[in-house]
Amino acid sequence: MEVYKLHYPDKVEITTDEQFSMAIGFFDGLHKGHSKVIMEAQKKAVELGIQSAVMTFNPHPSHLFGDGKNKVGYITQEAEKLRILESMGIDAVFIVTFDWSLAALQPEKFIDVFIKKLGVKHVTAGFDFTFGSKGAGTMLDMELLADGEYGTTVVPKVADSEEKISSTRIRELLSAGDVEKTALLLGRQFRTVGIVVDGEKRGRLLGFPTANVLPDVSSVLPKNGVYAVRMFVDGVAYNGVCNVGVKPTFSNPEITRSIVEVHVLDFEGDLYGKEVMVDWISHIRDEKKFDSIDALVEQIGKDKSTAFETLTAI
Repeated sequence: MEVYKLHYPDKVEITTDEQFSMAIGFFDGLHKGHSKVIMEAQKKAVELGIQSAVMTFNPHPSHLFGDGKNKVGYITQEAEKLRILESMGIDAVFIVTFDWSLAALQPEKFIDVFIKKLGVKHVTAGFDFTFGSKGAGTMLDMELLADGEYGTTVVPKVADSEEKISSTRIRELLSAGDVEKTALLLGRQFRTVGIVVDGEKRGRLLGFPTANVLPDVSSVLPKNGVYAVRMFVDGVAYNGVCNVGVKPTFSNPEITRSIVEVHVLDFEGDLYGKEVMVDWISHIRDEKKFDSIDALVEQIGKDKSTAFETLTAI
């Protein structure tokens, strides 16, 4: 899979003669709605005998606009997004820097630079996709401004039995700790990628050694609590019980950001410095403060048993 990083106006050309059927959108999470758009682009690529492509943007517009307080967290970081797209069989990915220069681009100019000049022969997007300055461009504009140089496909709303599948809805589910429903909307387990870092080693002293996983600060995490998880180390899956939170029992005022701690049930070895992937399987309980260390240790033992039963049953 070829990856092209583009920046307007100084880096918008690519060195290839390929033509593309392109799915376009931000695609955070690559949920079932996004997958539908991408698969439609792939079908058109086969029909036209050209390459399949995805155009996405970085960072999220909320990181550019406003006072910074409304920045959305990422469901899927860029590296994980690329891994998923490659597993889907996409031929090329265009990552476009979203900055003030791009945000000010008129829809006609956007089409000229990022569609026509890139050899795109078909554009597929969701029904609510907008582009150009202030989101003025719609998929109707994309069709009307084609001048016969490319075709368009608009994918209607993708919903489950309740409502539209969206990244916003997935973030809301994660903030409620509902990783099971999140997985249904994603079509796979919600995943956190991070580096194992040195911690306080308090878990080891309690008899439950943990791997402290440090995700990117912009990543969305589930609601603080305890979860059954699977952790992938060097491509091998291990069962585990995970606590995400600020460890209220120990009342450390310096801990302001949620910490991801995984007690791996069937692993022995050194994890420090390794990049690991944590798949969130099931919510066990909310985070709570215990009156004593003994009460905490007893509860951790129960959590471990619950996680084992959950993970061995699936």
